[in-house]
Amino acid sequence: MDYVLKTHNLCKYYKNFKALNGLTMNVPKGSIYGFVGKNGAGKTTLIRLVCGLQLPTSGDFELYGVRYSDKAISKSRRRMGAVVETPSIYLDMTAVDNLKQQYRILGLPSFDGITELLQLVGLENTGKKKAKNFSLGMRQRLGIAVALCGNPDFLVLDEPINGLDPQGIIEIRELILKLNREQKITVLISSHILDELSRLATHYGFIDSGRIVREMSAEELEAACRKCMRITVTDTAVLARVLDNMEVNYKIIDDKTADVYAKPNITQLSLALAKDDCEVLSVEEHDESLESFYISLVGGGKHE
Repeated sequence: MDYVLKTHNLCKYYKNFKALNGLTMNVPKGSIYGFVGKNGAGKTTLIRLVCGLQLPTSGDFELYGVRYSDKAISKSRRRMGAVVETPSIYLDMTAVDNLKQQYRILGLPSFDGITELLQLVGLENTGKKKAKNFSLGMRQRLGIAVALCGNPDFLVLDEPINGLDPQGIIEIRELILKLNREQKITVLISSHILDELSRLATHYGFIDSGRIVREMSAEELEAACRKCMRITVTDTAVLARVLDNMEVNYKIIDDKTADVYAKPNITQLSLALAKDDCEVLSVEEHDESLESFYISLVGGGKHE
């Protein structure tokens, strides 16, 4: 498999704080890679390193097969566009003037392609309206248009839907899918909103405390968030012992509820529980949510 970005044991320290602590990740070419972690996990720090805004303390990364310490890395970075934290736009300029300014910064020979870029992000009819009068969603789309100047084939978006209303979220989602499917752009999206990422991502990297705890494809995540039996009993401590003896995978939700990742014989289970005065109150099919999967992943135990 070809990878646009590969990091190996990447570390970034700020005095005594380890923002990245041995992070290893691989972003496949052509993917929409969901970079998932709670606020402060190290997502933005990684993006800053990849964009060249900061240098790692130790470890290594490659962009299009070029190591960050090689002189050729600047050429690789020209193939990348990024929106880090907030869109880099001039609020007193129109959408067209923002793109013209970015073309100048990049040293592009003409303004060819600006009209098409604005159509791509749905801002072709904004005319003389200044960016300060745009909605948050429009500003975000303009920021993405600025990042797309120079025709990059790798787009990095840092929390692109933060603060957006439902309509703005839908517009950004549809734009990202269009860029990936029609323009063949590889996209790295950092976010802590798993539910929204699940509508986009083809691959995931789960980060916690500056480390990748798991990388997986969308298919693998779907299998991990598999159907289970949600069982309510009078005492989950007894249930845990019985399920351990049956060698069944499960997760305790609270003192009366557990998710069981198998279809045990309910009669057999009830009889085993009855020996310790534990009663089955209800059994129903249940899908594990992405959020609970992430929490169990970060927590690291099946009985969490």
